[in-house]
Amino acid sequence: MQIFLARNNVQAGPYTLDQLNIMLASGEVVLDDLVWHEGFDQWQRLGDVTGNQYTYRPAATTTNDSIINNVTVFPEDTNNSASANDSSDNKVSLDRLYGKPERQTDDGKNAKVDMTTNRLHTPHNHVSLNKKSTSKLASSTDKVVGNVVLAPIMSRVLATAINALLYILAIFPLVLALTKMDVDYTKFQDIQNMDAAYQYSMSLMESLPSSTLMMSQVLVFGLFALQLVFITLRGQSLGKLITGIRVVDQTTHRLPSFGKRIGMRTLLLFIIYNLLFSFTSFLGFVVIAVHYYMASKSPENIGWHDKLAKTLVVKADDSQLSKLPK
Repeated sequence: MQIFLARNNVQAGPYTLDQLNIMLASGEVVLDDLVWHEGFDQWQRLGDVTGNQYTYRPAATTTNDSIINNVTVFPEDTNNSASANDSSDNKVSLDRLYGKPERQTDDGKNAKVDMTTNRLHTPHNHVSLNKKSTSKLASSTDKVVGNVVLAPIMSRVLATAINALLYILAIFPLVLALTKMDVDYTKFQDIQNMDAAYQYSMSLMESLPSSTLMMSQVLVFGLFALQLVFITLRGQSLGKLITGIRVVDQTTHRLPSFGKRIGMRTLLLFIIYNLLFSFTSFLGFVVIAVHYYMASKSPENIGWHDKLAKTLVVKADDSQLSKLPK
């Protein structure tokens, strides 16, 4: 079976059924694309023939060329006599139909190509339906999903490290003051007696100069507010902004909803990691390592953060900030 696809008046193909399903799974072909193959009377939306699934299992069909008789006929196409027994007088060139230069025959004349001709023609190179700027962002080692380039795992690790470094810098005055005090760290290692650890930490805070506490609070809350602004407006923490990556929705490849950006990927993760690091720093690092290990083994670099919020981390592109048309 030879399958043809079309998007924005650009036709691509033919493809095999296996190739179509691979492109559907990867996101290069979307459900709103048009599809035609033998047995169809007209171009149809791909999602309509797959039942909005990302796998196409066509039923047995018979050839039906009535689609050819339903296209626009140009006057010069009907007046052109190619041969006495040629039945294509009422068939319009698909190149002209899709606004492309007509293909040339071996003798340099324009070829009037109809759907039947395309079914028998296998091009040397398949045409990608994606005409966006992914090629400019992607390298030979990058993973591409639809019209986005997945962020490399190391870029994501670096973004996390930058965010952690910024947090350490924000609390540095507090840490510096605590190093000058005789702190009993064993009180924080007893997981079963967290109330005693909390009371001890409060007594330490009361022993610190008020100017040091105020400076630390201003720096920490200022950093947190700045992070929220960039995440809200651009889907990027400061670390992601510096490394040139962004969080997008898994389905739309645009900025996720406010709830996913702020609720699921920011506030919830902030609470989870604060709890983990309050018990033991080792446990927090293990959970981070598990996340990136899952992402490295996933075809779409999806870790448990991404599964939770149904998001992808991709190379940043300005088109991801635009809203989808209603």
